[in-house]
Amino acid sequence: MGSRPPDKITRRIRFVQIVLVLILTGLGIKSFDIQILKAGEYAKRAENGYSRHLTIKGERGRILDRHWNKLGATLDAVTVTADPLRIEAPVKTARALAPLLEKPPEDLIQKFSRNSRYAVIAENISPDTARQVRMLKLPGIYFQKSFKRFYPNRELAAQIIGFTGKEDIGLEGLEFKYNDVLEGHSVTVRVRHDGTGRILDIDRKKQAELRGNDVVLTLDKKIQHFTETALEETVRKHQAKSGMALVMHPATGELLAMAHFPRFNPNNYNEFTPALYRNRAVTDAFEPGSTMKVFTAAAALEQGMTPNSIFFCENGRYRIGRYTVRDTHPHDWLSIDHIIAYSSNIGAVKIAETMGTKALHGYLTRFGFGDRTLVECPGEITGTLMPPERWTRIDTGAISFGQGISVSAIQLIAGISAIANNGLLMKPMLVKQIVSNNGEDLQIFHPTPVRQAITPRTAARVKHMMALAVQEKGTGTKAALAGYDVCGKTGTAQKVRPGQKGYAKNIYTSVFAGFAPHQNPQLAVLVVVDEPRNKYYGGDVAAPAFKSILAQSFNYLSIPPADGKMVAAITNKGAAL
Repeated sequence: MGSRPPDKITRRIRFVQIVLVLILTGLGIKSFDIQILKAGEYAKRAENGYSRHLTIKGERGRILDRHWNKLGATLDAVTVTADPLRIEAPVKTARALAPLLEKPPEDLIQKFSRNSRYAVIAENISPDTARQVRMLKLPGIYFQKSFKRFYPNRELAAQIIGFTGKEDIGLEGLEFKYNDVLEGHSVTVRVRHDGTGRILDIDRKKQAELRGNDVVLTLDKKIQHFTETALEETVRKHQAKSGMALVMHPATGELLAMAHFPRFNPNNYNEFTPALYRNRAVTDAFEPGSTMKVFTAAAALEQGMTPNSIFFCENGRYRIGRYTVRDTHPHDWLSIDHIIAYSSNIGAVKIAETMGTKALHGYLTRFGFGDRTLVECPGEITGTLMPPERWTRIDTGAISFGQGISVSAIQLIAGISAIANNGLLMKPMLVKQIVSNNGEDLQIFHPTPVRQAITPRTAARVKHMMALAVQEKGTGTKAALAGYDVCGKTGTAQKVRPGQKGYAKNIYTSVFAGFAPHQNPQLAVLVVVDEPRNKYYGGDVAAPAFKSILAQSFNYLSIPPADGKMVAAITNKGAAL
């Protein structure tokens, strides 16, 4: 065969060269376009493929007792998320996850069917549950760190602390009151993830900086425990409806315990009736019964009477119009000292009639009745104290011995503490300080005097009367504590018939309020028992609980008796911490 003409071969070579030049030129132009002209756009696309915006929220601050024991804290938890576009078998995946996450499979299938790259499947699950989910190795299922509120002491002080809801927002108690202080801060950041969707970089330091502030309380965890245990035993023993007990340091107004029974567990609050959430020490009013007589006596002394001023007590029956006031035991002539010691209703009425309506009303308001104490708890009430111009003669008499007036437990313990504190009324104090997430004091609360309710001389005289009430022949002998001079006052109030006028038969509130030691009171204690059965006198029902709380607390605080020897704390079942 002959060879091809050289010009034909040359044309083909040139054609190939031109094609190659055009291809290379196109590649160069495209490369220039990608790397130079559209570099930012493609970089952004790549970044979006391997990163996304995520809102990081710091953990909630702690609630601590006066010794920095945790009452409310935050635990590490896990939030399960999904990338629906990476889930290969939505139905199978949903059925595998449903029993572990306690979610309906239908809800999960719906989330897996979305045309999105991110969906929250379950929030704040325990690390153990998260471990079980991880073991399934399901494509498109991912995990990120979150937090869960936890109350390590379960029912302890539950009505005071409260709890948070699903979004970690305070719903009750101090969790609600101080939500803005405790709540962690939030910030939106861009985080990177790998090809499987796992997050590669969350700034741990940033998370720590976002943590909420701590709230330090005046409560003492151990005294709170003693108080709750004694209260529970009392309510159960007397088959009562409920009970409250408070412990206060009279000189400062600091609350060391604030107990309720029945209780609830804030870790699973949904399992309890909402009525149990209420801090009844500040939200509920009750008639205080004969505990009010100490304030009547204080008013009388301020008006110029003396402890030896005597009144005829009508041998147990005294008519006021169409009403008859009765005493449990008949008496003829009694001094104010003995009116308090023997708890004579008629004696209290005679004192009130002598001093007058306005004087009695004025001193009751000086002790804080009819007004909020402004303690750091939500929902505080004022109680009921009618204006004096609306008092009838029987109103004046009834109020003098604790009926026709309603008070809150926090008002009553504050008033009793004022007598212990030389007549100086202190604002009840529940929060000591607020501390930042790096340990700095943001706010420190100090004891706050409200007013001098009565003179120190009058307070000393009333303290003596209250000491007589706990001694032999007094109504509060079951509150006496060996080695200590205890001052106290019983109260037994008939309850008003719900929705009706008058008082119900055989339905009572039993009360005991007092403090010790006599000369230098360290603790004031109030016990209120609602609707006890069988026995109902405050001296029989509430006084023994008062004694138990006082004995254990004194032993724990190393407060010596008058003879300098420590007494053994009364043992209650389960009282040891």
